[in-house]
Formats: sequence, C-alpha cells, structure tokens
Amino acid sequence: MTEHLLRYDQPAAEWTEALPVGNGRLGAMVYGGVATERLQLNEDTLWSGGPYDPINPAAAEALPRVRALVAQGRYAEADALADRDVMARPLKQAPYSTVGELVIEFEGVPDGAPVRRSLDLATALVASEVTADGVTHRRRVVASPEDQVIAVHLAASQTGAVSARLRFTSPLQQTEVAAEGSEIVLTGRNDPHADTPGALTLVARVRAVTAGGIVRAEGDALVLEGADEVTLLIAIATSYVGPDDLTGHPGEITSAQVSSAVGRSFDQMAAGTAAAHGDLFDRLSLDLGESPDLPTDERLRRNETTDDPALAALYLDYARYLLICSSRPGTQPANLQGIWNPHTDPPWGSKYTVNINTEMNYWPAEIAALPELVEPLDRLVREVAVSGERTAREMYGARGWVCHHNTDLWRATAPIDGARWGLWPTGGAWLVLHLWQRYRYAPDAEYLASIYPLLRGACEFFLDTLVVDAVTGALVTSPSISPENEHQHGTSLVAGPIMDAQILRDLFGAASEAAGLLGVDAELVGEIVAAAQRLPMSQVGSHGQLQEWQQDWDAAAPEQQHRHVSHLYGLYPSRQISLERTPELAAAAQQTLLDRGDESTGWATAWRIALWARLRDGDHAHQVLRLLLDTQRTYPNLLDSHPPFQIDGNFGGAAAILEMLVQADGEEIHLLPALPSAWPSGRLRGVRTPGPCTLDLTWAGGELTGATITAERACERTIRYGSTETRLTLEPGTLSTTF
Repeated sequence: MTEHLLRYDQPAAEWTEALPVGNGRLGAMVYGGVATERLQLNEDTLWSGGPYDPINPAAAEALPRVRALVAQGRYAEADALADRDVMARPLKQAPYSTVGELVIEFEGVPDGAPVRRSLDLATALVASEVTADGVTHRRRVVASPEDQVIAVHLAASQTGAVSARLRFTSPLQQTEVAAEGSEIVLTGRNDPHADTPGALTLVARVRAVTAGGIVRAEGDALVLEGADEVTLLIAIATSYVGPDDLTGHPGEITSAQVSSAVGRSFDQMAAGTAAAHGDLFDRLSLDLGESPDLPTDERLRRNETTDDPALAALYLDYARYLLICSSRPGTQPANLQGIWNPHTDPPWGSKYTVNINTEMNYWPAEIAALPELVEPLDRLVREVAVSGERTAREMYGARGWVCHHNTDLWRATAPIDGARWGLWPTGGAWLVLHLWQRYRYAPDAEYLASIYPLLRGACEFFLDTLVVDAVTGALVTSPSISPENEHQHGTSLVAGPIMDAQILRDLFGAASEAAGLLGVDAELVGEIVAAAQRLPMSQVGSHGQLQEWQQDWDAAAPEQQHRHVSHLYGLYPSRQISLERTPELAAAAQQTLLDRGDESTGWATAWRIALWARLRDGDHAHQVLRLLLDTQRTYPNLLDSHPPFQIDGNFGGAAAILEMLVQADGEEIHLLPALPSAWPSGRLRGVRTPGPCTLDLTWAGGELTGATITAERACERTIRYGSTETRLTLEPGTLSTTF
C-alpha cells in the first residue's frame, strides 16, 4: 500500500525542506528543529496595500492606436505605446505577505541531537521526535479548521522536561510584540504597496496552556519552565472582510479563537482536524505498489535513476493535501504559493496569475473529488467580475467585464508588468470556465442561474472588443499576446493569438448552452454563435506544428523551448483537439510538444504530462513525470520548483497523473487511456467524472482487471477501454461492473 507519509531524518535547513500545515486560511511551515523550532506563519488575507484604482487614465485613448499599430505590423511601436499609456498604474499588483515566525528556543536540548520528523497526509499532522540525554522530546503541529488555530503540542518522556522561550519575529514594517500572562501578541499593519499605504490591521496571538511548570512573560518573550507538556494555540487575523470592506476586528477575533480552543485538549483538536481532513482526503486513493523504506528526500533523489511508482502516488496525495490545506469554503483561493510564503515581496508577488497558474491550481479539484474546494475560486471570479466591469468600461468602452493576466486580494484587473506579459484580455474568460466546469460536474439549475450573468458578461466584453482581421477576415482579440511568448518581431504583442480563439470558443459555447438551458437571451445567443463561427481556427504550420499565432511564425520565435504552450489549451484542459475528432490537429499538437521539449519549469512540466496523457502516450507522459519528480523541479519537501517555489506544479502534476488513468469526454469515459508500462499493476478508487460519476479501477499486468462506476443521478455513459466500448444506463447510487 502507498505510504501517506513524508518523513526525514534531519531538521529542515531551509524553507523548502520545512513541512506545511494549513486550515485553508492559516498556514505554517514547520522546520522540525532540534534546539530551536521555527514556525513560519501566514494568514491568507495579509497582502500589501489596500483598495486601489490601477486603471491608466490614458488607456482608453491609447488602445485604438495600439490596435492600429498591431494591424500595421508595427509591433515594437505598439509595445512601447502600450507600456507608456495602457498598462496599469502602478505597474505591479499588491503582493501576498508573511506574518513572520514563531521561534521556540528549547532549554536542555542540544543542537545536533538526532531527530525524526514527518507529515502525515492522511491526518494532517506534522510531528518530530528528538532524543537527547535519554529524554525523548515529542512535538506535534496541526492547523485546526474547526478551532481556526494552529496548535503546537510539546511533550517529553520525562516529567518537567519542557522548558523553552517563545518569541515572534516579523519582516513587516510596522509591528509590535508584547507578552503578558500566558500570551504573546504581535500587532501591526500590512506593508504599503507602491503609493497605497497599508490599510489592514493585523494580530497574531499565541497562548500557552501548560500541564505542570510555569509560564511567564519576560519582555516581549514568553518563558516556559519545567512543564510536563505544553499546548500553544496560535490565532491570526486581519481586518479584511472583503475587497472594499476592512472593518474586521482582529484583536477580538483572535482572542475569541484562543479562548474557545483552550477548552479542548491537543489530542481533541488533532482528532477533529484528522476527521475534517479525512472527510475530504479519504475520498480518493491511488495504489501503485509498495513504498520503499526510505526518507522522502532520499526517495526523490533515487527516483532520478530508479523509478519509484509509489512516489507518483505520494505526489498525488500531497497535492490533494495541499489543496485541502490552502483552499476551503470561505477562505481566499490558493495563490501562486498556496498559502505558504516567507516573504513580504515574494516572487511574482505570490498573486493570482490567471494566464494558467491559478487555473492549474484547481485542475485536480473536480476529478480528485474535492469540489467544495473550488468555492474560493468561484467567489474570486464573482468579485473580479465586479472590478472587471469598471476596467472594461473605462479602458475599452465595453460592456461586460475583463480580467488580464493577474489579480490580487484587492481584485485589480488592469494589465500589469509590461505589455509583452500583461496585455492579455482573456484571463477572466478562462477563469469563468472553471465555474462552468463546476456546473458540468454537478448540474444544478440554481447554480447555473447564478453563474450565467458572469458567462454573459464575459461574452459581452468580447462582442464589443473583437475586431476584424484585415488579412483573414476572422474576429480577433487585439491587442493581445500568446502568454508569455515573444514572436520574431521583438515583442509578444499581436492580434488573434490562437489560445484566445480557443478560450473564446469554449466561453461562447458555454454561455450559449447555459442560456438555452435557462431559456434566456435568445437574441444575444445569436450574436455569440455568429461571433464564434468567425474566430480563428487552429492551423497546422509548415513543419507540422500547431501554430501559436495566425501567422506561421513558430519556427522563427526566439525561444523555441518556451515554458508556455498556450496554443495547446485546445488539447488540455479544453477538448477542442482530440485524436478521434481532429486527428490532424492532434498530430500537430504532438509535433509542438516535441519541438518545445520535455524539460521546462515545474508547472510547465506538469502541463506537458497532461498533454501527453491526452495524446494517450502513457510512456512519454511518464517520462515527463520522472522529470517533474526530480530534484530540479521538486524540493525536498515535495513542493514544486519553478524555480523558485510555485505550488501550481504540484496541482498540475496531480491532475496529470489522474488524466493518465481516467479521461472523460462528454458522455464517454476512457479507462487507463495513458497507462505507462512503468505502472503494470495498481488500484485507483474514487476518481470523479462529470455527472457526477465516481469510478474505481484495478489493473494488473498492464491490463484492466476491474472497474465500477457509481452515478449520483440518472445518466448514460459510454465506457471505453482500448478498442472495447460499453454503453451503460446508470441509476443514482447503483454500481455497474463494466469489466
């Protein structure tokens, strides 16, 4: 059986070796130190700045001129004008921030004593054990979703052996720390962003509950002396309520949280955390064979030369664990680093990059039977649509709403960073398709009615802004880019990149179908359908590749192995390209993958695995998975390495692993479509397909040996395995053995 455990024989020397816990809102990275333990802390609403207006006042006048320059092929001039007069002010969005660290300095425990530490993915508990001078010191950490605290338990095999000094450190510009009684409290304010002052207040509170011994304040530290055991209750909150509501009271909130948690023992909190976590985590399992009896970091190194199938199963489990810990109903969505970030100005701001990364975070949610975890993304899209309506109106003079390639806590939607990266108007369209996918997985008329205005608004924006390409006659986005790849004309700015047409084809199709189901907007649907028919089609280029642009520019692009393969959106996650329906385009997509190469950044490697799986080349998908699970693209704690850390590769890799084993296309379900020869035997339980339907599979000797499907509502499905096809009529809750 697969081991649901990350384990190590030494403390974390760096952040990328520490182990994460989280309850969706609070996160901690636990180092498992010997003489000194460190918990790096995050709260998901602690971002820099405050509400701000990033729209460039010159943009509305400049955009038609940029569009004209693009149409004339004067791309560099268009880029320069857009940088000057179109891009957001400030040019960067607000970054996600760390709270700081809780440092626990132990007395009587020598540095260098042997330690074993672990993260149990099934119970969401981090534990370490240190043995020194005949005394075993045990430390456990959970992030309780019920109690809304991070709880730390310190104990020893000898009575009175727990003595330590607790202190806060923080890189934030405005903080104060005070200790009184059994509490140590950090208060402060978030950092400014550009010209926007920090608008949030912050409180991080730790209360020590001891059995035996004493606890006392000493300056700005808390001292524990001679305790048998100690439970530390960590509560953190900001004044953030919503993008325009900062009226929360973090002092009152954290005080109430620790006061409530005091009434429960650590074991009770750990059991409650395990139960709440297990309700989600236990829905799915993948068994690819026995796990070797080795520490996780050693398994990762060994996998570079000796394949470890069970490591792929562990990686899938870890991604599910991370999503449960970083995205729960009512929290913020998982950002570029989930909720774990040690910086005040992290790489790429640890924001929501919506030209693939945020979407990739949620690729495994539905198929891995975690639909509740999409709620934070759903709420973000609804909030972005509000701010995006203003951006559409003031920048473009358009109806509907738009979001470019990033957003943040304040739901900014104007284009950022620079034209060649950020002048991409299709981010909101891709985001809202996740809500449509949520509906397709579990059809519900009330939910459909709630998302239809978002689908309609996204369509209205493009109906107002698409322009006719003078050469092809197609309706195209302009100005836009194919994220984030430059063509040979010195910029990425262009009209009608193929990815845009693919996303809009999905958007227009979803909105039209939704309107039909709801019986509304027949006239608008006519406009949408007419526009969809005029979008640029995917084309095969001169050397057999799928063209990234309308023009056959791929061979002349300066970066031939670019990490983004944006024009392959049509293959995955979309289904516009398939081996059966569009074999020529599927072959062209394969040629593009060969051209781009297998080796890339962490998240881009994960995308390539899913793409090869869609092409049903299991051995090639597995070859790329081996690259993802090496020390270049995965840190010792199994977090994804871009580098540096980005969590999207973890989630994309998990979705890709499941894509190798089950694929759903309309009413068709393909079993083991890309099973690699390296996984001759295995068992998958609980995988979810639209309907929703739940499947369990077993295989041996590379052949399917058993499959069951359970439907939540009456439906028909065609089950495909190799050349075999079985049509099933399913009733709710019934089991049907297909093989």
